[in-house]
Amino acid sequence: MKSEAHSNFADQTASNEEFEQFIQRFSTEESFQFERIKFPISVIVPDEAHEGMAPIQESIGKYDWEILDLTYDSTYLTRPYDQYYQVVRFKNDTAVVEIRGIDNGIYADYYFALIDKKWYLVTLYEASF
Repeated sequence: MKSEAHSNFADQTASNEEFEQFIQRFSTEESFQFERIKFPISVIVPDEAHEGMAPIQESIGKYDWEILDLTYDSTYLTRPYDQYYQVVRFKNDTAVVEIRGIDNGIYADYYFALIDKKWYLVTLYEASF
């Protein structure tokens, strides 16, 4: 009985998942990525039928999802095309991965929430053109 109580206490005091480790695994393991997205996911994307107009909200299910790779290194700033930088902002139990292109129209925000001490992608805003 004592060991069971100790085990529960250890589970309750376990620290939150580290975001850097999470994002690395999220970007490289397809099955892990599917586990860590709250499907169907609500997204804001450009309206393809009306280019240049306000973006629209859509819902993406598991079968329509395209695998994301959010790994980043500084060479993305200096490569010959599609240059961009990536910043991660944290506030309370949320993280936003911001991707901003350099003179090329790349613009996206990926919103993650800490749920039961684990990170999940909960929504995204894709305004690239």
